Amino acid sequence: MATERIYKICAAAEWEAAEKAGEFTGSAADIADGFIHFSTVDQLAETARKHFSGQSGLVLVTVATGLVRGELKWEPSRGGALFPHLYTSLNLDAATMVQSMTLGPDGAPVLPDTL
Repeated sequence: MATERIYKICAAAEWEAAEKAGEFTGSAADIADGFIHFSTVDQLAETARKHFSGQSGLVLVTVATGLVRGELKWEPSRGGALFPHLYTSLNLDAATMVQSMTLGPDGAPVLPDTL
């Protein structure tokens, strides 16, 4: 499956730690699952609502798939939709944008206008 950009929602502190370490090894959920979870732009709103509602201090990381050094695997998840997964750490130069996220009135993270 080809797409130019994928997205990762994570705690700002996790991303700051990745910047200090020089790579993103994943959130606690990613580490537990053995791969880094990403979403496409069409999957992003549901991912934010389902997995991050009520959590403040989040960032949205935009990743250019052509810059990812590891192999992205597109695997079925909820409802059979294919989600991008990375079974190695993410090289930080693949991240083209990092944006803070706020919570909406319903408690779900609000997606930035610039996707």
